[in-house]
Amino acid sequence: MLTSRRTFLATLAAAGAAGAVGADAAAAVARPSGGPTRLTNLDHLRFLLDEVPLTPSTAHTTFRIDAEPVALAPWTYADADGGSFRRVGGGTFDPATGYYGQGAFNADDIARAAVVFLRDWQASGDTRSRTHAYENLRALAYLQTVDGANAGRVVLWQQFDGTLNPSAEPVELPDPSDSAESYWLARTVWAFGEGYAGFAGEDLEFAAFLRDRLHLALDALEEESLSRYGEFVTSDGVDLPAWLINGGADATAEAVLGLVAAHASGPDDRVGAALERYAEGIAAMGTERAQWPFGAVLPWTGSLGFWHAWGGAAPEALALAGDALGRDDLLEVALADAGTFTPLVLSSGGPNNAWAPLPAEAQIAYGAHGRVAAALATADAGGGPGLRELAGLAAGWFFGANTAGTVVYDPATGVTFDGVETDGRINRNSGAESTIHGQLTMLALDAHPDVATLARSITSLRAYSGVTALDAETARFSSGCTVVTPSGGAWMGEGNLSGGAYLQVPAGEWVEFDLDAEDETFVYPIVWRHEAAAGAARWSIVGGPDLGLTSNGGTGAAGLTEVPGSLVPQALDEPVPAGAVTVRCESDGDLRLDALLLRPHVAAAHYDTTGADVVLYVNAGDRVTLSPALAGGTARAYTSTGKQRGQMRAGRKVRVVEGGFTISR
Repeated sequence: MLTSRRTFLATLAAAGAAGAVGADAAAAVARPSGGPTRLTNLDHLRFLLDEVPLTPSTAHTTFRIDAEPVALAPWTYADADGGSFRRVGGGTFDPATGYYGQGAFNADDIARAAVVFLRDWQASGDTRSRTHAYENLRALAYLQTVDGANAGRVVLWQQFDGTLNPSAEPVELPDPSDSAESYWLARTVWAFGEGYAGFAGEDLEFAAFLRDRLHLALDALEEESLSRYGEFVTSDGVDLPAWLINGGADATAEAVLGLVAAHASGPDDRVGAALERYAEGIAAMGTERAQWPFGAVLPWTGSLGFWHAWGGAAPEALALAGDALGRDDLLEVALADAGTFTPLVLSSGGPNNAWAPLPAEAQIAYGAHGRVAAALATADAGGGPGLRELAGLAAGWFFGANTAGTVVYDPATGVTFDGVETDGRINRNSGAESTIHGQLTMLALDAHPDVATLARSITSLRAYSGVTALDAETARFSSGCTVVTPSGGAWMGEGNLSGGAYLQVPAGEWVEFDLDAEDETFVYPIVWRHEAAAGAARWSIVGGPDLGLTSNGGTGAAGLTEVPGSLVPQALDEPVPAGAVTVRCESDGDLRLDALLLRPHVAAAHYDTTGADVVLYVNAGDRVTLSPALAGGTARAYTSTGKQRGQMRAGRKVRVVEGGFTISR
């Protein structure tokens, strides 16, 4: 569960907490032989469910609370404990009260669990999933405040006995948690929208209740973000939409998923208006394919240099909204993210939690699911078949195509491990968020059997050659330059300094980087730009041509960002040729140089499979390129929209179209 865009929740609660129970889920995850027909397995998610008593009040009530005063909700975490799991809550545990600093249950996970059960019920007809969807939606509705100044908003945390905890420890923002818009309000809209769609033809009374609660959430949203439709905020001199929930395309996208579902269930002017306006706001956060972050939708108006994977529903939401509303402009932004950025993510080692602006942090199911869902949604909305292949490669993360080379999802138990650390360690706990996003991925794979077949065939990620970095402080530089290590650490308010330091390059000083790449390379200097103008840096190859200029400053007003200036990679005009070269930077002002982001003209990811190897080639340039000949198999070239543009057989060179990708199998 996400508490901020910079950090995850505190580590899981200590062992021995009251209310923790033994699990009937397996502790180890292994590749099944043969395996079940369906990848989806809700056993572990069902294990996380527990009864929560609900006491009616003027501010909190739910459907049939008098007749049914107990609902079901998933515990937040599940710690691996020998041959089973223990369910635990968030924050410090108080043995005297049995309470956690945060709580046992939270609105984010209840909402997303409801979506899983709804989708499984619709896909499989399993009546248990229908019941569990119903119970989770009732539990979620209880957390929504229905009276007073905060009506429509949602309390985040709840203790095991049903007591609400509006002000958690550690502190959540907003505080109290129902005092303003939030991620959990957005996810409540998601669940209520899909819940209304799911029950509309099956239980009219409950569907009407969910529609009323969705409208109550819209009441709150119309007072805040939707009231700012058409307005813009400044983020380091750039105008960005002011009507995103909590300032984020990430949160807003999850609300859009629910609005799309509700919109498809019948005419509703309020739902339709909110859907269109929020989708337009998300689309306004799209980026150029040749500029960092390479077609991805920026998740947050608070930084131009911080993309994160764990809120990656934006392209999925835009594809669904574009299809529902007949808006090709929305689909185009989704395609840029799914068809340009996703191949680069895969060729750079997979769904690292953050590009801030360099890829970093652990890889988790939340981020992996976002890449799969984006590719499938854009393919289903009109993109080409290459996007389905990308989805299969992205879903391979669950079956071994990660930096640990380890299976992290078990179809026999429904367990999804909590993540893969940057050093390859596996977090073998299996909490609600990981379980939920693992199951959302498996539901999508079960609906696309060809994609599932590719994903399950992958056993490991053998090699990859995407973006890399060279720290400026490790380069060769003139005597007037100074390495600066901020006392506050690598985080500088809007991103992370590579290596925790930067190089101060005054006017007239220089820096040199020695490169020796096998392929032509696009170079993106990462400069901590000043708010005011501070001159420029000229880049060239020693003994060769100029590469272009980067700005030392001139971002303009910081606006709503935390600090003046920005930390965003800047593209040079020309690539650096293959071979041993020295790239020189000469500044005519005060340059704060962090690093060089290096992107090969053609990056690749090499996957081991149960059959023939699979290789993904990704073209960063604006011309067709040829790579070494195939040793065997067949390769298909695709544009960035997934449309096929040629096929090669063994012995032929691999053709990668401009801005596109090729997959050999």
